[in-house]
Amino acid sequence: MNQIKSKKSLINWELVSVNPNDKLWDWKDLFCFWSVNIQSIIGFSLIASLYLVYELNIFVVLLGSLIGSFFVCIFSNLIGKSSQKYGLPFPVILRSSLGINGAKYFGLFRAIVGLFMFGIQTYFLSKLFSYLIRILIFSIDSTLIDKDIFLVFLLGLNIIDWAAFTFAIILQTFLFSKSHQFNRFIIKLSAITVYSGMLLFFLVVFLYDVKTTFAAFADIFLFSNFFDANNFAPLITVAGTVFAYFSIVIVNYGDFTRYVKNENQLKKGNLSLMLNLIIFSFFAVFIVIGSDIFLNKNLENMERILTNPTDIIGKIGNIQLTVIVLVFIIFSSISTNLIANYIPTQNVLLNIMPTKLNLKTSAIIIALFGFLIGIFWLPLLSQIGILAFIDTFGSFFGPLFGVMIVDYYIIKKTNLDNKAIFSLENDDLYFYTNGWHLKAIYSLVLGFIFAASTIWNESLMNFHYFSWIIGAFISSLTYYLLASK
Repeated sequence: MNQIKSKKSLINWELVSVNPNDKLWDWKDLFCFWSVNIQSIIGFSLIASLYLVYELNIFVVLLGSLIGSFFVCIFSNLIGKSSQKYGLPFPVILRSSLGINGAKYFGLFRAIVGLFMFGIQTYFLSKLFSYLIRILIFSIDSTLIDKDIFLVFLLGLNIIDWAAFTFAIILQTFLFSKSHQFNRFIIKLSAITVYSGMLLFFLVVFLYDVKTTFAAFADIFLFSNFFDANNFAPLITVAGTVFAYFSIVIVNYGDFTRYVKNENQLKKGNLSLMLNLIIFSFFAVFIVIGSDIFLNKNLENMERILTNPTDIIGKIGNIQLTVIVLVFIIFSSISTNLIANYIPTQNVLLNIMPTKLNLKTSAIIIALFGFLIGIFWLPLLSQIGILAFIDTFGSFFGPLFGVMIVDYYIIKKTNLDNKAIFSLENDDLYFYTNGWHLKAIYSLVLGFIFAASTIWNESLMNFHYFSWIIGAFISSLTYYLLASK
């Protein structure tokens, strides 16, 4: 009886191979997945800033963005194929590379980053809800907002902020803990809704002054100095910046590709990232330029142009438009939090305690930690530079990718044992040395040292955008030399 229990102690029904009948994702679902990844306030501001703030040739930015996204596509194909083939999520595939215990504890770094970012993004999401609550109160009675009860603060939050933050936590926990089919629905709904909102906003600013807006948009297309040698460094920087933006989701991409129908759909879906980048960039740039014309009636002060959508709607001062835009931003914030932070964290937690956790219990754990991180973000965590430590934990992502790719394609020859990967027997294939694959772990740690050095070594900080690739290269090369013998 004990032997049977031991063999099943790694099994969780959310982690086992996906039933072929449940592999319903096609390239359109992955198009929506990549849409959600870029449809965020950070993504909007990043794209708009690259095109409009740094005085770069627009074609240099476009080419650099496409190069960066192309490498994301390549790496996503590589990491996603194993999960698509075997229907297994990231932490289970990691067992084949690092061993049963190695996957638990090194996969935990992905959960730590996910938990912190979930809490931080929930805090910023709650600010959107608090804006809506304030608008509602103001519309009922403009004097209510000045009542003493709204002037009492605890941990930097007043009663409206606390209500908004609590609601944001509860809402996300309720939505995300249902099923992967419902998560798929959220991703598709959000992608379509946000693009519809951007189209609406585009039409608003475009129709305000068609001639001036179109002329201003056309003026940024300067091809004359595109082949200037001085553009090479900015080109590489833009490519690295775009790659770094998407890199957080690459290592655990298998959490989503396990539901894709076939490899052909996977490839098409990944290529849609480049299409997404073009569409989103067009809308972002046009909206920012049009909004600047609407607000300033000129384009003389481009260095002061607003690239944050919340800043733009705040300056416009139209309550109805503000509410509509806030709703669209809420959609994008929730779905981004789902795919970049919640799902990766949940799967890692399920892998750590497969017999004790399920969708509901893991959701409660994430919600509790997210709540604590969110409420202490403003008074404590943001003051002590916690993001630098989160970046340090994230330095494991590239090395994890490097080890997993070499192990799957070169060492394992794309063959995995779906039974052994859930076994704790000492003589099984993925138990290695007491559950640790020492060669892989050595390679992983070495890659991490090189990647993290771009954060903590001042002379290497210029390579920070390439830390993921540096770590992946070092770990993959080291692991190949050690494990291929």
